[in-house]
Amino acid sequence: MRRFFALIVLAFGVAADPAHARDCRVTGNPSAFGVDMVAFIAVKSGETCNFPMRIPGMMTASGIAQKPAQGALRQVNITTFTYSAPRGYKGSDTFAIYGSGKGPYGSGRSVITVNATID
Repeated sequence: MRRFFALIVLAFGVAADPAHARDCRVTGNPSAFGVDMVAFIAVKSGETCNFPMRIPGMMTASGIAQKPAQGALRQVNITTFTYSAPRGYKGSDTFAIYGSGKGPYGSGRSVITVNATID
């Protein structure tokens, strides 16, 4: 019985872990290093999704440039961020992340402003 309970706790713990969340539904085109861009995501109230930066080339640094006003944002690794929409909130939110590196189309720092629609 204890093993069964431990498996249930472990399963729910893994499922609730933001690092195992699905990717956000993103609209926008990948940019090049050194060029800023705007992206749009849609997420349901109370849900979490991963926002991977897909800039062609080699990323050397990244981070949060502007925290969201409503939800929570955390960096998972050098190319992936996790956005969590507040439970019960419907509306919009905005945050910005950056990535620095070098790619086939440019080099430098790119800021991605992300506009979230929460429903």
